[in-house]
Amino acid sequence: MQWKSIAECKVFGDLRRLAKEPFDLTVQEALGPERMQHLTCNGPEFDLLYACQRVSKEVVDALQALADECGLAEQFGQMRNGAVMNRLWNYPSEERQVLHTATRDIVSSSPACPGATEQAKTELEKLKIFLAEVEQGKICNGHGEPFTTLIHIGIGGSDLGPRSIYEALLPYKKEGRSVFFISNVDPDDSAAVLEQVDLARTLVLVVSKSGTTLETLSNETLVRAALERAGVDPARHCLAVTGQSSPMDNPERYLRSFYMYDYIGGRFSSTSMVGAVMLGFALGYEHVLEFLKGANQMDEAAAEKDIRANIPLLLAMLGVWNHTFLGMGTVAILPYSQGLHRFPAHLQQCDMESNGKSVQRSGKPVSIKSGPVVWGEPGTNGQHAFYQLLHQGTEDVAVEFIGFRQSQRKQDMEIQGSSSQQKLVANLLAQAMALAVGKEDENPNKCFSGNRVSLTLMGERLTPKSMGALLALYEAKVVYQGFCWNLNSFDQEGVQLGKVLADEILSAMTKNKKEDSDSLASSFLRAVGMV
Repeated sequence: MQWKSIAECKVFGDLRRLAKEPFDLTVQEALGPERMQHLTCNGPEFDLLYACQRVSKEVVDALQALADECGLAEQFGQMRNGAVMNRLWNYPSEERQVLHTATRDIVSSSPACPGATEQAKTELEKLKIFLAEVEQGKICNGHGEPFTTLIHIGIGGSDLGPRSIYEALLPYKKEGRSVFFISNVDPDDSAAVLEQVDLARTLVLVVSKSGTTLETLSNETLVRAALERAGVDPARHCLAVTGQSSPMDNPERYLRSFYMYDYIGGRFSSTSMVGAVMLGFALGYEHVLEFLKGANQMDEAAAEKDIRANIPLLLAMLGVWNHTFLGMGTVAILPYSQGLHRFPAHLQQCDMESNGKSVQRSGKPVSIKSGPVVWGEPGTNGQHAFYQLLHQGTEDVAVEFIGFRQSQRKQDMEIQGSSSQQKLVANLLAQAMALAVGKEDENPNKCFSGNRVSLTLMGERLTPKSMGALLALYEAKVVYQGFCWNLNSFDQEGVQLGKVLADEILSAMTKNKKEDSDSLASSFLRAVGMV
């Protein structure tokens, strides 16, 4: 079925009209108790406070109508049920299902796509057995010593999501266990990690669905050479997460192989074996299950049609309002939690690789603004860096705060009458207030215009379960926005072009053929002094 483009919807004109005079956050009593109470959406593990958005009841009603006309909830349901969503309608495309949600449906009594969930269960059972054998000492190094370290080698979706989740859940790490990540083909990245680990007690996890990823295989080769120099047999230390029957699906080279499937895109793969093997080693199997439960609960909530009762859909539609109708080109995701310091980097890929498209699923050009630029850093650090632009700059930025009522590690104390966690939350709320209401002053340099939008996702505490819910929340947001803009959010042709051209340049660099001296690749190499 070919769904409507956003510009073809009846309500599109109403939203454009409403965008000419959006709600004014600076008027007296604009943020009164009634508005604050009514513009709150409750969901699994998180509440969404959106009173500091430039929306009225009429705007939210219109966004609901837009979601209904575009069939967003229906499309989300089709995706979870196994419909082919990675496609263009009139041109050749990957023609794949999109079933990252199936990897957490293992905790559901009624999975949306049972076949895919059964495959996920099989892999999870393999992981459970593997982790038990590591704990029992059945899997150990050549001297009978237990493994204490894991090096995770991958790039893009095989690195950013797992790395951000590991960093977020460090307080839940098993005693004596640690994980290091290598992603960049820059040899200094792998060298820096290898300097820190005891290779004799280190497992190496290599993650590549195709088994041919240039950066990943190059880094694997470097690490294997280091293992051999240390007198260690790589076949007893290396694990693989890859596609079944890929070049990496090789028991002679890998101690164990875990599978990922074509219907799970890299940037949506953290709840598959791509993230679960690393998390299982670091945190233990039970925490992996909690992580998956949180993600599944958010998936279930994301299926609701009422945007006022569906945090991911509401978050998506507010983003469409800010970007497409109010013209805000960037989204700053600002977690007030040090554990989430790498989460914005993951969301950059998840969002910008998915919706950084200018072609609709029909093959026609996009006629309105699609995916925004996504960036962010943790608060309060960012307040002393780039918040100046957020408050007084000429660029309007849509801000998404993430906060928690309790600290994660529960190691806090009262200082000058309040705890550090209270200070952290106070700073978050103060920034939202200041952006919204602004401040008048006779000195123009001290004036704050206000009317700068933000929303706040507030959870109780950062745990494996809430991390799973937060990950699934943003995945669903990205998917919903892609459906609304009528994009194929599940391919990445821009990435593929870069890979092809890199191969051409490498060929020119290593062969240095005279007959290629006039090629574009050779011209670039000469310009940087590499030939």
